[in-house]
Amino acid sequence: MNLRVLLIDHERGRAAILEHALIDSGYEVVARVAMHDDLLHKVEEVEPDIVIVDMKSPDRNILETIRSFNYVQPRPIVIFAEKSDQVTIAEAVKAGVSAYVVDGFAPNRLNPIIEAAIARFHEFQSLRSELEDTKNKLQDRKQIDKAKGILMKQKGVSEEEAYQALRKMAMDKNLKIIDVSRNVISVAELLN
Repeated sequence: MNLRVLLIDHERGRAAILEHALIDSGYEVVARVAMHDDLLHKVEEVEPDIVIVDMKSPDRNILETIRSFNYVQPRPIVIFAEKSDQVTIAEAVKAGVSAYVVDGFAPNRLNPIIEAAIARFHEFQSLRSELEDTKNKLQDRKQIDKAKGILMKQKGVSEEEAYQALRKMAMDKNLKIIDVSRNVISVAELLN
């Protein structure tokens, strides 16, 4: 399967050279757009597998745009730049850029750069997913603890007994314990 590439570059000549190198390397360039185009809309429209930005030096606008579409529709992003500084590179990474390559591109380095960017992107997405899952579990734990506290106060039972009561309610109603806990909290808030 050919990877679908969205190429962003406002210089036609430079973009054409990169596009030909991508095609020669087996990639499918689904769109070539300028920096000022509606990039978020274009990403949604063409659904590329990877976004490649070729420019002298990314400015704040392009980095904000990358951050926006990376938030809505995350994609591996490679920036080929002619100039760099630590601040710009740090901002690019914060925006979600998977690879920042200085001094433009060389056709023989294209595949390894793209493969590394995709691997880094997938690793980051995995970490992001793991973090989100951990946050959700912590939030669920807080809700269960709150429900236990309500039962302990209202029924005068121990923490273990409150947990067992939540567990029994969940089993009896064929629900998850977190759903029962939320119901207990909702009822308690209605009665207060």
